[in-house]
Amino acid sequence: MADSIVAYRYAKSLFDLATEKNVVSEVNNDMSLFKTVCDENRQFLVVMGNPIVRHHTKLGILKKTFEKNVHPVTFSIFNVLTKKNRENLIYSIAEEFDKLYNQQQGIQKVTVTTVSPLTEVQRTEFTKIVSSATGKKVVLEEKVNTNLIGGYILSVGDTQIDTSVRKKLNELKLALA
Repeated sequence: MADSIVAYRYAKSLFDLATEKNVVSEVNNDMSLFKTVCDENRQFLVVMGNPIVRHHTKLGILKKTFEKNVHPVTFSIFNVLTKKNRENLIYSIAEEFDKLYNQQQGIQKVTVTTVSPLTEVQRTEFTKIVSSATGKKVVLEEKVNTNLIGGYILSVGDTQIDTSVRKKLNELKLALA
């Protein structure tokens, strides 16, 4: 079975348990903390996915790092995953949990890539446009890429709108060739 399907099932079970215990936002914050730790320390993620490292060692690392910093419901999934030898899925489970949480809360994550940082007016405009199109609360992530030359790339879910000068130059180059 594909890891993404397994990760979704664990995330859904965790989400259902958190909903039952009325701690969904706390567990979401904990899973975000886990993703942040992994993003800032790739070695941690490598250890969790390494089949040579024993499972009780991985559980010990998780206990020292997270047990006192996360809700018991969140830590329960770490226990289950180490008992089932699925520690390599924790990051994917955290991502899937985030998607479930955003879906429940009516949140749409949007990524805007521009040549320079957005101004407050531009942020507000992008947020307003996407919010009116989707009917959801918008969480805007900004990226800067000087290779675009000008314009922007807006990513909403699986949809991407590319108005960058770089794309237009590439299209022109293909048309002339």
